[in-house]
Amino acid sequence: MSHILAITNQKGGVGKTTTAINLPASLVAMKRRVLVVDMDPQGNATMGSGIDKNELEQSAYDVLTGKCHCTDAIIPAPQAGYDLLPANGDLTAAEVELLDMKMKEHRLQYALAEIKHKYDYIFIDCPPSLNMLTVNALTAAHHIFIPMQCEYYALEGLAALLETITEIQKVVNPALEIGGILRTMYDPRNTLTNDVSDQLKEYFGDKVYAAVIPRNVRLAEAPSYGLPALHYDKSSSGAKSYLALAGEFIRRSEGEKADTSLSADLEKVTG
Repeated sequence: MSHILAITNQKGGVGKTTTAINLPASLVAMKRRVLVVDMDPQGNATMGSGIDKNELEQSAYDVLTGKCHCTDAIIPAPQAGYDLLPANGDLTAAEVELLDMKMKEHRLQYALAEIKHKYDYIFIDCPPSLNMLTVNALTAAHHIFIPMQCEYYALEGLAALLETITEIQKVVNPALEIGGILRTMYDPRNTLTNDVSDQLKEYFGDKVYAAVIPRNVRLAEAPSYGLPALHYDKSSSGAKSYLALAGEFIRRSEGEKADTSLSADLEKVTG
C-alpha cells in the first residue's frame, strides 16, 4: 500500500520544499519507489528536481482540471531519482477553476488513485498558505509531515495549521493524521531552539522525529543546480541529515521488516 504524505506548513521559509526534494531522494537511494507531487504554483520542487518549470507540456494544473490523466503528466526526475508530477504558475489558474467544479476538494485524490499502486511513497509539496490546492493535498493524504523551525513564530504557525487539520478531518478527510514533525534549520547552541524543541516533544511526543536538519550551505546551494543535496554533496551535513531522516522514516513506516536491509542500504549510499 502506498503512503501518501502532504508536506505542509502555513508559515513559509521553514524548509518545506527542501524536505519535499531531499527526503524522497534519500528514500530512492534506499530502493523505495517515490513520487513527488508539486502543488505549489511557484514550482520550486519542480526546479529543485532538475526540471524546467517553463518547458512543461503537462503539469499538475492539467491533472486537477481534468485536461489529462496523472500518467500523462508524471515525468522522471533523473537527477533526483524519483518520479515527479511537476507544477508551474498555471496552478494559480487552477485555484479559480476548481471553485466551480464538482467534488473540487477531491480532484487530486481521484487523480492519484489511478497510479498510487506504483509507488511506496507519494509526497505532496503544498503551498505555504491555505487554499484549494492545499485542501486538495490534505484530502488526498494519509498523513501530514510538518517541517518547522524551532522559533517562537513557528509555534504560532503550527497552532494555525492544527486548526486547519481539524477542519479537514471534520469535513473531507476524517482519516488524516499527523505523521511527523521535523525540526529544520536546527542550531542546538541556541537557547530558544532548545526551548521550542522541548515544547514540541512535550506536546507531540514521538510524532517529533529524532533526526534534525541543520542550517547548511550545501543544502541551500543544491536546488540552484537542480539536485538534492545527496547528489550535490553527499558528504555535507545536510545530505547526511536527510539520510538519517529517511532511515528513521522507513523504520516508522515499515516497522521491523525494514531493519534487515536498511543498514546495508545506508552504508552503500554513504560509501
